[in-house]
Amino acid sequence: MKIPINLQYDFEYKGFVAEYPSLPGCMSQGKSKSEALRNIREAIRGYVEVLKKHDQTAPLEALAPDSSPFIHNR
Repeated sequence: MKIPINLQYDFEYKGFVAEYPSLPGCMSQGKSKSEALRNIREAIRGYVEVLKKHDQTAPLEALAPDSSPFIHNR
């Protein structure tokens, strides 16, 4: 299953910012694309854990452990 990720270069940070738009505010960053993508996966897992603790649901693709990113460059 694919996870839609917005990925863009941030000139001020001098690295990449990754956003998972299906979970409002779920963002991460990294100095390289691969680091930003690793970090956003961790952020998604953490976000989903918090949702579960509050008896809320997450989008199906966020729950799939073998999901891979589908990158939308902005």
